Amino acid sequence: MLTLQQSEDTVIGKVARGSSARQAAALMNYGNLISILLPFPLLIFWFGASMLVYALNRHHPNPKVGHYTQQAAYRFYGITGFFIVIATFIPGGGWMWHLLAWVLAMLTLIPLSIIDLRRIYKEEWLDIPLDDAGHPLVEAM
Repeated sequence: MLTLQQSEDTVIGKVARGSSARQAAALMNYGNLISILLPFPLLIFWFGASMLVYALNRHHPNPKVGHYTQQAAYRFYGITGFFIVIATFIPGGGWMWHLLAWVLAMLTLIPLSIIDLRRIYKEEWLDIPLDDAGHPLVEAM
């Protein structure tokens, strides 16, 4: 069974695996898709868990992971923040308005996340040599 690790020791030293970087870059988009498709209760849990995913992946040794994570976070937090503000003004019992807000969030977040996932899987993800502290070697980049 193949296991993917963020980094591992090799003959040439520590290496951040490209396959692991690809998975890390896609994680935020997958979470966004699942949470918007099954909003209750996953949206609430993903809102908290996404902060951990963001914190872990934003400063990944591969800068592309940070870029894709940041873009997915901008979309997710922007859309959820916008609809939380709008929902403040929905009158009590206005379930149609809540449903409309959810559909609009889906129509915005799903296509953008799928486009991002397609970009992630089309890109070439190379292994990156790391120093002893886990930082990318400057001469390798």
